[in-house]
Amino acid sequence: MKPYALAFSEIDTTKQELVGGKGMNLGECSRIEGIRVPAGFCVTTEAYQHVTGENEAFHRLVDQLNHQKAGDKEKINALSKQIREVIEAAPIKADIAAEIKRHLLNSSPELAYAIRSSATAEDLPSASFAGQHDTYLNIRGSDAIFAHIRKCWASLFTDRAVIYRIQNKFDHSQVQLSVVIQQMIFPQASGILFTADPMTANRKILSIDASFGLGEALVSGIVSADCYKVQGDTIVDKRIATKKLAIYGRKEGGNKNGADRV
Repeated sequence: MKPYALAFSEIDTTKQELVGGKGMNLGECSRIEGIRVPAGFCVTTEAYQHVTGENEAFHRLVDQLNHQKAGDKEKINALSKQIREVIEAAPIKADIAAEIKRHLLNSSPELAYAIRSSATAEDLPSASFAGQHDTYLNIRGSDAIFAHIRKCWASLFTDRAVIYRIQNKFDHSQVQLSVVIQQMIFPQASGILFTADPMTANRKILSIDASFGLGEALVSGIVSADCYKVQGDTIVDKRIATKKLAIYGRKEGGNKNGADRV
């Protein structure tokens, strides 16, 4: 029987069907000397299938969804909402919960976690699915972690994710979701590194977008990023943006908007 949870140290390129694109890449990065990846593990697609596999209401609704076209927005909205409600109400079975708790016992109960979606259809040559599924930051306590695992599973059926799959001809019943559970860090600043310049596709130039606080403000588009172009050891271009907001983690859990420290 395949595992319901895998530590990053157990994940390599052979595990993509179990942990999705994001989970696989985190596992690979954690093996690179000198790269500091915050500790974590993945709740595998086996867990998602185990929870949804015998749920007749889930399969009935997904079958209806598979007959919709991208323009059927009202029907997609109604069906997607029902599917999310079914998933969020589904109990996480004891054998799955036991594996998750076993991994959580390896760390302090006071730690905060990022709960992140990792779909099997992510990071493909023809479709990236970047930003289609949900991430939750600064989650504390096992009850909240389990609730947000369900929320990540349910985000496989947001309207945006469903329409994107329809447009790219993916069967809704064939895409699976893993959930990454990773220890939070609380940075002064964070950013996104592109290993090729996204504007020119030049693979000799790295592009870094950065802003204050958590990266959520950056990836959700609520702030303009500073942009640095790097070639070798040299910054060859930079653009400093006006930043009025940042997102920071609260000590009690969750996040808050605050003024940037300029």
